[in-house]
Amino acid sequence: MTHPTEPAFAAPTTDPFTTLRPRLFGLAYRMLGVRADAEDVLQDAWLRWSRQDTAALQSAEAWLVTVVTRLSIDRLRALKAEREAYVGWWLPEPLVELQAGGQHHHTPESAAELAGELSVAFLYVLERLGPEERAAFLLRQVFDYDYADIAAQLGKTEAACRQLVHRASERVQQARTRFEVPRTVHQQLLQRFMQAAHSGDRNAIEALIGEDAQLIGDGGGKVPSFPKPLVGPFRIANLYWALFRRLGPQAAYRMALINGEPGLLRYVEGQLESAQAFVTDGERIVAIYAVRNPDKLTGIASTLG
Repeated sequence: MTHPTEPAFAAPTTDPFTTLRPRLFGLAYRMLGVRADAEDVLQDAWLRWSRQDTAALQSAEAWLVTVVTRLSIDRLRALKAEREAYVGWWLPEPLVELQAGGQHHHTPESAAELAGELSVAFLYVLERLGPEERAAFLLRQVFDYDYADIAAQLGKTEAACRQLVHRASERVQQARTRFEVPRTVHQQLLQRFMQAAHSGDRNAIEALIGEDAQLIGDGGGKVPSFPKPLVGPFRIANLYWALFRRLGPQAAYRMALINGEPGLLRYVEGQLESAQAFVTDGERIVAIYAVRNPDKLTGIASTLG
């Protein structure tokens, strides 16, 4: 399939770049957290691929993964100042699929390779890693490359790559809370939460939120958001209750898969206002990541309608 930004003479579907595109996009998106940045990296990689003597390559996959990894590292370094100046908390741009009648409405973005960790919570933790740490960690822990391949892709020794992965793994482990919860349990809990939020039942909302739960909002300086995470069931429940009191039925919720996990889309007066990802221990909600920056919602709204 020809990508919209590729020239008309793009390679046919049997071309290795086309075959590997979901994996390459998955890598670039996990590195950068923004769909447009990941697409730019892939476009640059495709242009380099189109000029490459592919017959001379021992492995097209190794070449392409190396190019996308290095381009992503360069892009992440270039974005460092922009990310540091970002207003409030930075969360990744969500990849969303709608659920209707038990079926998924697959968006173009869901072509990202969803095997492996992709959650908003996980990508939020990855922001603590440097570009090379992030690349080494993803290549090893998510895409299961061996250290010899990672060393070739990063231009480092195997020993240096092992150290990068070890250090990154420790930092990720310290910063994240992970629960193995069946998707059906996650969905049922969110269904109850959605009903409570839609009806403004503050007590019911509060009962579904864990004692140490946090809500992190990303407004990007474009819409109001909290400078610090909201902590605890009372404060988080109050937020949803206050919205109901102010807007009533003008605020509506819709179930969706957000980065491969059950989440909610909130609409205000028919317009997408936020994409909310949830972490649960199976009984209560322990974290909410609410992406409200309009720039990060535009792709979702235009694709889903």
